[in-house]
Amino acid sequence: MTDLFTVMAQPQRRRILEHLRVGDASVGQLVDDLELPQPTISKHLKVLRDSGFVNCRTAAQQRIYSLDRRPFTEFDAWLEQFRTLWTDSFNALAEHLDSKGDQ
Repeated sequence: MTDLFTVMAQPQRRRILEHLRVGDASVGQLVDDLELPQPTISKHLKVLRDSGFVNCRTAAQQRIYSLDRRPFTEFDAWLEQFRTLWTDSFNALAEHLDSKGDQ
């Protein structure tokens, strides 16, 4: 399984994920909307599918792709430990600015 950082490092894969955030799409729709060649889209969809970021279902002759929320939920949980660092820093900055305003 490819990790999140490897998946997200590729700009075209991020574009595909951003597109699928809005709704499910077929390969043809992604080709048209993102203006990328079909082999490129298919290559990136395989990486996204193999790493668990997207699901695929068949509808008639088309493969329809959708986001799988689990990897994003796991990443969000991992990031949570770092949010307190930012929150603490912003709170300290706000207190500092407030104290300067009182002078």
